[in-house]
This record gives sequence, C-alpha cells and structure tokens, in this order.
Amino acid sequence: MPGTVADWVGAVCLVAGALLALVAAIGVLRFPDVLDRMHAATKPQTLGVLLLLAGVALRLRTPGDLGMVMLVGVFQLATAPVAAQMIGRAAYRTGRVDRALLDVDELADR
Repeated sequence: MPGTVADWVGAVCLVAGALLALVAAIGVLRFPDVLDRMHAATKPQTLGVLLLLAGVALRLRTPGDLGMVMLVGVFQLATAPVAAQMIGRAAYRTGRVDRALLDVDELADR
C-alpha cells in the first residue's frame, strides 16, 4: 500500500513539474524584455525540475538512484541562480535593459 501511495504522489509531482516547465517555456517566449524572460526561465523552471526529480525519486526508491537525483537537484539549485545573475548582468552591460523599469539601479555607479 505505501508503494502505491508513493507512486501516485510521484505521478502528481511529475505532472506538476512538467506543467511548471511548460509555463516557464511559454513565459520565455511571451515576455517582452530580458529581465522578465530571465525570471520566467529561472523561477518556475527550477521548481518544475525539482518536482520532476521528486516524482522520479518517489517512483524509483533505490539508494543509488536517490543519490543521483539529489545530486541533480543540488546542481540545479546551485547553477540556475548564478546563470540568471550572469544573464541579467550581461543584459545590463550591453544596454538591453530598460533602466526606466528598474526601481533601484545598483550598477549605475560602476
């Protein structure tokens, strides 16, 4: 019985993660500027990947697979914010950010 419940919870996580990844992809295509696209590419996509990994972990349930899934999750959490920061900074430096949209421009002095 616990295996069946874990399979159903895993299936829900997989579907929710896939939907969040889809929403992120649509946001990247539809949003008008770099900062909005950067937000769409990192926030829901990261949660979507973590939900997918949780679904896979609930389905597989072996120690070797769980370790690999955890490593993928840690790397996702470590690299997505850094990539978003670098994209935002590169967009700012190349003049692709509309400075009128910024509440605080911390990079203006540099």
